[in-house]
Amino acid sequence: MVEELFSVGAHFGMTRSRRHPSAKPFIFGIKNRVEIFDLTKTSVELEKAKAFIKNLGSESGVVLFVGGKSEAKQSVLDMAHKAGAPYVAGRWLGGTLTNFSEIRKRVNKLEELISQREKGELAKYTKKERLLIDREIEHLQEFFSGLLPLRALPKAVFVVDPRREDTAVKEAKTLNIPIIALASSDCNLNEIDYPIPGNDASKSSVFFFVKEIVAAYEEGLANPKVKEVKEKAGAEK
Repeated sequence: MVEELFSVGAHFGMTRSRRHPSAKPFIFGIKNRVEIFDLTKTSVELEKAKAFIKNLGSESGVVLFVGGKSEAKQSVLDMAHKAGAPYVAGRWLGGTLTNFSEIRKRVNKLEELISQREKGELAKYTKKERLLIDREIEHLQEFFSGLLPLRALPKAVFVVDPRREDTAVKEAKTLNIPIIALASSDCNLNEIDYPIPGNDASKSSVFFFVKEIVAAYEEGLANPKVKEVKEKAGAEK
């Protein structure tokens, strides 16, 4: 695992002047003024996070993936979509968690409009009206498409760069939702339930960590107990 982490550049942190005190135990040294993470410790924390997320998956718990920075967007979108999990791969809207009922109304509106368009029910409107509806759908998709699978508050939130996504972190903490986060040395690791100290500013590093977390989540979802519960629920319907 350490060799894999090294190969994707997970060991690079920030300059010492930007280091948050909570990251100090995970720093191995400095190279060219950039602090280097102790990847042995990083691998330990990653395994802790994976164990938690795997267990959550085995209980059919929903994880919300968050990563709006350019280095994280595509990885979060692709991997969350692969797992059928909700995600925010852009700007976090305040109240996404703490005012979830209102956010869900917007998501429901998006679902309704998409359904009507697919069924051809928008044909009754004028060309101009359909154009306006299409624009509304595009606007809603920009902010809410990743939240379509989120029917209730998530059981956990996975964040890339909690310093940047501080609003998401604060909302999760307010609601006592466990937080897993890939966090560089400038982040406050004390705010995170399962911090993974590592490079959160490199596409290759971010992709590696997101992929590992999603793989653990999918492994949990594949647990026979989950399938048994789903099959039983289907039979009862």
